[in-house]
Amino acid sequence: QVQLVESGGGLVQPGGSLRLSCVASGFILDYYAIGWFRQAPGKEREGVSCIGTSAGSTRYADSVKGRFTISRDNAKNTVYLQMNSLKTEDTAVYYCARSRYAWSGSLQKEEYGYWGQGTQVTVSS
Repeated sequence: QVQLVESGGGLVQPGGSLRLSCVASGFILDYYAIGWFRQAPGKEREGVSCIGTSAGSTRYADSVKGRFTISRDNAKNTVYLQMNSLKTEDTAVYYCARSRYAWSGSLQKEEYGYWGQGTQVTVSS
């Protein structure tokens, strides 16, 4: 069955970096766009970034543009989210999700049908 497993979260100081990984199984990663989302306590889940089947197709939320980089390695069935210059407001549970499409550029969670369990990212001094 379709599975997505996130890892790489943790506690980091403001200005620090983390790299999240999303390992996919149960489907051919090459055929689908993947998105990263996050949910902070008391807030709705929001889209952070997405990448199409062509690694050149990416999109970022304004709040992370210039700080986060999404990439994929289909041979390893893995999508990454490199997060630099982290801020306290980046604290959230981060989820990866599989889009219904090869690419739409959407960060609307309704377009994503399968979700991982999430990994906690805490940015604090």
